[in-house]
Amino acid sequence: QVQLVESGGGSVQAGGSLRLSCAASGSTSSSNYMAWFRQAPRKEREAVACISVSGIVTYIYYADSVKGRFTISQDNAKNTVYLQMNSLKPEDTAMYYCAARPGGGKCGLSETLYNYWGQGTQVTVSS
Repeated sequence: QVQLVESGGGSVQAGGSLRLSCAASGSTSSSNYMAWFRQAPRKEREAVACISVSGIVTYIYYADSVKGRFTISQDNAKNTVYLQMNSLKPEDTAMYYCAARPGGGKCGLSETLYNYWGQGTQVTVSS
């Protein structure tokens, strides 16, 4: 079992920045896939970014809507994944969820890949 706890959400104006954190505990491993998803009101949950490590290779993928603005990273020593969000837009307003899946190789942006989910942290961007 893996427990995930997100933090760092809040309210910002458009153009601002936030950094989300996801602390993992339990059966954690540096070979886990980790990802961020988000869900806006009345919309389906969508992928934001994922990260995984296989040997010396780190795989990172982003949704087109956040490329160039968001950066995913991880600190294996702290079992924590981060999402640095810059140039925020009102359409980034959503509940942001951290997800994890045991295993190595390339991560993916499909939510069906992930076994464990956090409770979410709210991000609100005002215009």
